[in-house]
Amino acid sequence: MDFISLDFETATPQRDSPCEIGITVVRDRRIVETRSWLIKPLYYPNFNSFNIAVHGIRPADVKDQPDFAELWPQLKPYLENQLLIAHNASFDMSVLRKTLITYGIPLPEARYTCSLKFSKNIWKGMHKYDLKTLCNMHRIDFLHHRAASDADACARLSLKALDLTGTSSEAEFDVRMGSKISRV
Repeated sequence: MDFISLDFETATPQRDSPCEIGITVVRDRRIVETRSWLIKPLYYPNFNSFNIAVHGIRPADVKDQPDFAELWPQLKPYLENQLLIAHNASFDMSVLRKTLITYGIPLPEARYTCSLKFSKNIWKGMHKYDLKTLCNMHRIDFLHHRAASDADACARLSLKALDLTGTSSEAEFDVRMGSKISRV
């Protein structure tokens, strides 16, 4: 099964303030690529101190980076007509949607699902389902709150869930994973 896992880090609480995106490409159930890009957010140089404390990305780190509109031609081929998986997809998909709308860029044709939601159906009875807890349980090492590492961890967790449930196609996803696939 093929999919793209993705993760955003934001500069402020505003959903249209991405300062980093990470993408992991999975083809035939194998990770073939993980990339990240720093992004100069719309609100540059204004970063929220809480956000900096979470991910460590500062205004100086993105000073010479492209804004989202400049980066979109590189990102779109990764996302267009793909199944996207994010941990807490409601956040990441809202960052994608809001940012594209802010820049007047049409939404890509893509589908998405949430590894947080399907993890709750697959590994029942846990007290927490955040990415760090799940990755610790599955011995997946990663640097939390850096987009490439989070995207890679989400992909590895998703592959474990697919293997455990025997899910081999999007058609089986709802029944086997207990999580629906939506449109961006």
